[in-house]
Amino acid sequence: MFKKILIANRGEIALRVIRTCKEMGIKTVAVYSTADANSLHVRFADEAVCIGPAPSSQSYLYIPAIIAAAEITNADAIHPGYGFLSENAKFAKICGEHRIKFIGPTASMIERMGDKSNAKATMIAAGVPVIPGSEGLLDSVDEGKVIAQKIGYPIILKATAGGGGKGMRVVWNENDLENAWNSARQEAGAAFGNDGIYMEKYIEEPRHIEIQVVGDQYGRAVHLSERDCSVQRRHQKLIEETPSPFMTNDLRERMGEAAIKAANAISYEGVGTVEFLVDKHRNFYFMEMNTRIQVEHPITEEVINYDLVREQIKIAGGVNISGQNYFPEGHAIECRINAEDPYNNFRPSPGTITSFHAPGGHGVRVDTHAYAGYKIPANYDSMIAKLIVVARTREEAIAKMQRALEEFVIEGVHTTIPLQQQILRDERFVYGEYTTKFMETFKLN
Repeated sequence: MFKKILIANRGEIALRVIRTCKEMGIKTVAVYSTADANSLHVRFADEAVCIGPAPSSQSYLYIPAIIAAAEITNADAIHPGYGFLSENAKFAKICGEHRIKFIGPTASMIERMGDKSNAKATMIAAGVPVIPGSEGLLDSVDEGKVIAQKIGYPIILKATAGGGGKGMRVVWNENDLENAWNSARQEAGAAFGNDGIYMEKYIEEPRHIEIQVVGDQYGRAVHLSERDCSVQRRHQKLIEETPSPFMTNDLRERMGEAAIKAANAISYEGVGTVEFLVDKHRNFYFMEMNTRIQVEHPITEEVINYDLVREQIKIAGGVNISGQNYFPEGHAIECRINAEDPYNNFRPSPGTITSFHAPGGHGVRVDTHAYAGYKIPANYDSMIAKLIVVARTREEAIAKMQRALEEFVIEGVHTTIPLQQQILRDERFVYGEYTTKFMETFKLN
C-alpha cells in the first residue's frame, strides 16, 4: 500500500481524503493556493505545500506545481478528488511518467469517457441503452435538421467537451435549430476550446439517476446501487438521495446491469458513476460516465456501510474488490450547502463566517472545511458543506434533514439553507414526484 498520498484538491473533499488516509496509516500531503492558507485540509495534513496564487489556473490546475510538490515530499500517489484535474487524462498520464500512482482510472479510460460522442459510441457497442441522436459530432446544421426530423422534436444540442450546462440548447422546432446551433457552438468554443456539437432526443419529464460502480485492476466490476440527483438548478445538483423514490426492483436490476456493462466496456479501474436519464415510463438512457469520486458519494456510503475513498485507494494499490453488488439499507439524503444568496439569483456570497454550528445527532453527518472565522474565497466553487442524513425510511430521513437544517447555523455570509428547507417541505419532493424540471417551477418564499 502507499506510504504517502498527495491530495490534489481543496476544501471538504481534500479533508475527506485525509481522514481515510489517516485511518489507513498513510501519510498525507496537502497542496494549497495562497487563498487557502487557513483551510482545514492544510491544517490536518501531515505536510502542506503552497502551489501558487488564488486563481485555479495558477494553482490547483497547474500540473507542474502539483507534480513538483509530490516529488519534493516523496509522495508515491496522488488523489485528485473531484473537479479540477480529477478527469484530466493528461494529468493522469504525467503522474505515471513520474512514477506517481494516479488514484483513479488510466488516461485512456478518462479519454474514452471524457469525450461524450466517443462515450456514446462505446456504450452502443456495449449494448447499453443510449438516447437516440447523432452517431457522432454534427458536421453542419443541415445534417442536424435531417437527424432531428428522423428522431422527432424536441431535441437537445450538447457540447462534446461540455459540462455544467455549457454549450447545451433545447430546440422545440426546426425554425429555431440554426440559431441554437450557432449559439451552442460559440458557447462551447469559448468554455472548452472545443466547439464540437452532437444531438440527442430531448427526454421530457426526466429523472437524473446515477449508478455507482467500482472496478479493480483485474477486470472485475460491481455496482453499489443508485442515487437520484434530479433536484438541480441549471444542471447543478442541489439535493441527492438514495434509494430513488422512483426506483423499482426491476428497474434497479436492469440499470445496475447496464452500469456494469458500461464499466466492463473500458475495463474500468477505480470508483466511477454511470449517469442515466430515466423517462416517466421508466425507460433509461446512458448520459455520461464520471470517472472520479462524486460530490454525493456520502449517501451511498451511509446506506451500504462502505468507504468509497478507502476503496479507491485499495484499488489503486492493486487490491481485488469484493465481487458483489450492493443494495441500500435505509434511506440517505444529502443537501449541498453553498455560500450563495438564493433570494438574489443565487449570487455567490464569499466572505468571513462569523458563527458556525454544525448539526449533530444520530444519523447526521457533515462534510465541511468551514468553521467560525473561516474566510470563503471568491475564487472557487461556492459549496462550503454537505449535510447528510440517514434513517430507516424516506419519511424519517426527510424529517431528520429538516431538523438538521434548522440546527445548522452559518452567519456572516448568505447560504442556501433556506432554499433547502423549503424544498424539503415541497409536496412534490415529499411524495417523490419530482423531475429535473423541479426548480423551473419552484418559488422561493
